[in-house]
Amino acid sequence: MTYSSKLGFRQIATQIREEIVNGVYPPATVFPAEPVLAERYGASRSLVNRAMQVLAAEGMIRPRQGRGTMVTYIPPMLHSPARYSREAREGGQARGAFDAEVRAAGLEPQHEITTERAVPPDDVANALGLARGEENALVRRRRLLASGIPVRLNASWFPLSIAEGTVLEEAGPVIVGGVKSALAELGYPQTEATERITARPPTEAEAEALEISPERTVLDIFHVGRTAGGQAVEVTTTVTPAHYLVIENTFPLT
Repeated sequence: MTYSSKLGFRQIATQIREEIVNGVYPPATVFPAEPVLAERYGASRSLVNRAMQVLAAEGMIRPRQGRGTMVTYIPPMLHSPARYSREAREGGQARGAFDAEVRAAGLEPQHEITTERAVPPDDVANALGLARGEENALVRRRRLLASGIPVRLNASWFPLSIAEGTVLEEAGPVIVGGVKSALAELGYPQTEATERITARPPTEAEAEALEISPERTVLDIFHVGRTAGGQAVEVTTTVTPAHYLVIENTFPLT
């Protein structure tokens, strides 16, 4: 399709945005070059370049040196209590809820994982009931990608007394069902979780790891998992671009 009427850069951006959302340009594919788009829209390359800048600022596309421009739009994933169910976490041998969600979107989940014994931040130590300032926790850090698109930065913290010498120390996506299933196998099944969600700008390191503009908004999720006896056995922090999540909760009213 070509457009004969003269379009401004915002109109061009609107047209391209709609096509990306509708799947004309699927996630993680290489976007057409600017000369091709200029011919298609009957516009100058400078107008197309401005439209591309708008879309890049929105997180729809991302230029990559030597690889062209990649489509980075992903349909927002639902964040609800249901994602933490065993069925959701382990279905199809998924390595946790993220794996299952990304595969359902037709993309390939990828994990970059490191683990270390560390001194937890004060808020994590408080949540886990650990002494402050001591190396008494294991942290499992993960950069999670969908077909090469960075989507989330996770850090899962556990009391070292629980996690030391277990599968939680292995630096790889080896745990079917993710860390909650691993903790259940270790005798610490979780029956309750609390989440605090904050919107904020990314730090410089977060923007670099997520490959987003520092002007974007991220969601910072502080998740605490507890056993039936009330023991906090997991704190997971998640940082993700806000446009990648839709948050839904159901709760009783009195």
